[in-house]
Amino acid sequence: MKRTRTPQRRGFSMLELLLSLAIVSMVLTSAMVALDAAFKGYRATTDTASTHVVSRIVMHRLVAMIRTGKEFGPFPSDVLDLAQNPMESDFIEFVSFEDTDNDIRQITRIEFREADVDAGEEYGAVWFMLFTFEDGILDGAPAEARMIPNVEAASFTLEYGVGPRLERATVDLLIRPNDDLDPIGVEGRNENNTEPIRLVGSATPRRL
Repeated sequence: MKRTRTPQRRGFSMLELLLSLAIVSMVLTSAMVALDAAFKGYRATTDTASTHVVSRIVMHRLVAMIRTGKEFGPFPSDVLDLAQNPMESDFIEFVSFEDTDNDIRQITRIEFREADVDAGEEYGAVWFMLFTFEDGILDGAPAEARMIPNVEAASFTLEYGVGPRLERATVDLLIRPNDDLDPIGVEGRNENNTEPIRLVGSATPRRL
């Protein structure tokens, strides 16, 4: 009787196995790099959008407070001196509330504070301060709150008329989208390639 030979099944050789593993590793690496780039792009976009929306809301609030305020400061010693007027400052203050019957007056101060390096801060912030006076005496410590964080630069440009009466106030802010993103040495950009946001608001106080 003639025997039939059963064909032997040949498995993968060690070289073929190593080659297939190398190909799979390259594909997975490429996919992870693409996924990481997509995640960073999404994070940069969301950080910029959320910061822009919140900062714009605060800017509108700040402009509205300036529009309804009175007796602004700081002011130049001579409004006719073009070297002093308009003047730039890192703060603006004004009377935001006054009750003449009870002799109560509130002064609002909006100021830019530099970063506290000792506290690990990289950028400054715009702060709100409220001073309350009764009978001309300061009533306790002023209330304060941080309005806008991650501010790289801020300036208040004040244009005065005779009086001195504030004619126009312009607020110029340069804000970083996220304080958790460290710069990488490229001017104006951070690790997610996001640019700082610049917001400019201008207001003319109401005439009382």
